[in-house]
Amino acid sequence: MKAEGYSAMHEFWGNLRSIPNHVYRAVFRGGPPKTDRTRSSFIFGNVFLHLHSVRTHLWSLRWSTTMGLGIMTTAAFLITLVTGILLMFYYKPYTDVAYQSIKDIHFIVPTGRLIRNIHRWAANLMVVAVILHMARAFYTASYRKPREFNWFIGWGLLVTTLGLSFTGYLLPWDQLAYWAITIGANIAQSPREITDAIGITSWFDIGGLQREILLGSDRVGAEALIRFYLLHVMLLPLMLAGLMAVHFWRIRKDGGLAKPEHADERVIDEAKEFYPVFTDVPNKTYHLAAVVKGKTPQVGSGPEHTVPSMPHLFYAELGVLMLTTLICVGLAFMSDAPLKELANPMVPENPAKAPWYFLGLQEIVSFSAFMGGIGIPMLCIVGLGLIPFLDREKKGTGEWFGGPGGWKLVKWSMVFGFGVSIAVEAFAIRFGWLREWLPDIPQMIITFVNPGTVITLCFAIYSIWSVRRYNSTRAGALALFTCFLCGFIVLTVIGTYFRGPNWNFYWSPADWGGH
Repeated sequence: MKAEGYSAMHEFWGNLRSIPNHVYRAVFRGGPPKTDRTRSSFIFGNVFLHLHSVRTHLWSLRWSTTMGLGIMTTAAFLITLVTGILLMFYYKPYTDVAYQSIKDIHFIVPTGRLIRNIHRWAANLMVVAVILHMARAFYTASYRKPREFNWFIGWGLLVTTLGLSFTGYLLPWDQLAYWAITIGANIAQSPREITDAIGITSWFDIGGLQREILLGSDRVGAEALIRFYLLHVMLLPLMLAGLMAVHFWRIRKDGGLAKPEHADERVIDEAKEFYPVFTDVPNKTYHLAAVVKGKTPQVGSGPEHTVPSMPHLFYAELGVLMLTTLICVGLAFMSDAPLKELANPMVPENPAKAPWYFLGLQEIVSFSAFMGGIGIPMLCIVGLGLIPFLDREKKGTGEWFGGPGGWKLVKWSMVFGFGVSIAVEAFAIRFGWLREWLPDIPQMIITFVNPGTVITLCFAIYSIWSVRRYNSTRAGALALFTCFLCGFIVLTVIGTYFRGPNWNFYWSPADWGGH
């Protein structure tokens, strides 16, 4: 029964006035996260944050531990995702109107130029951040047990990120995009260098098949544009989001970020600001059915040197997100995304250059299409994947440049890597290579004896020397990874700034002359 004097209208107006408070309580059921319990509930009850651990070790929160590179990569992806969705409202993925739609976005749509610029810079920042993030994981030996699988996931994130940037390159349908993708398609076709040399291309054309799968045709046209558009806006983003979710989940399940053996002692002063939950270090894991011994990453790890992820980790991630956004917006105001003339298959760009992250490949492709485009990249990819299984040492895990040799070995590897790359490239640019000396030399020799393979061989020999010098597979990995990183930088710089028409060497674009 209703109480005497009850008024439904009075209750209705009261409910209406309290809607904001009720909505807030429906969304944030645990109240403000002010205690350890409510902070834990905040992490557990959030669909995005539940991949995080409830507590984070103080070592992992240090800026020098990760430099925020993983979160910066995630933030750059979110920025490209949001700006990409906005661009999709106006972009038309058809060869006859794609270029005009980009011009409309750039010159007519309100804030269209800014959104496109942010999208472009966020994509480039994401490529840089994911490369540096993988380098950080390598140099801190964060790929070791039990994190081998997550290293594979990180490798997949790197490849998918490059694929996202590459597929987006064609969408403006201008001269720069058209001829850059043409170069990429020719790299995919590079196995023909081998099949032509041994005379089996007519019945086994793996290079032509790869090119056709990539373009959907035998040339860059409407089929390639719609294929790249589908990959760019749907398949690759979904794949990247899935890999990122697994990557974050594995970080939690593997016991957080890799830490040095004595990380607790190193953060003892910082830990004094926080009270311990309990002092006895656990040596068992507790289950509902029984008390059992265990070897999970959580065993033997008490909470004394940890803090609640909310607010400490959460605020740190928000800070990196804000910094990443600031960088992208600042660069967007300073530099416009390029837009050249409408794509014209009859007027090739000279020089026609791939995206900057593939210019190192294009440089060695100029000497051998197969080894530069397929052989050496596959060696690098396979080598990266095998690192956790070749280096099973424990010394130096979680330490920057940890392990035998350490920073001294890395410094000398940088000198060797830069020195060999510059010396071999300078020799080839100044004196040419085998084809210029011996015009009738067999193509198979050119394929396997070229500047790219010589540089790779020198790096491999230096890595083997490092293994023997320090009696450590970790030392060999440090040497080889550092050398390849330096070689990538040298080849990218040469391809970007010193290659001109007909891929000739020039000290400055001012020396190009008419062409």
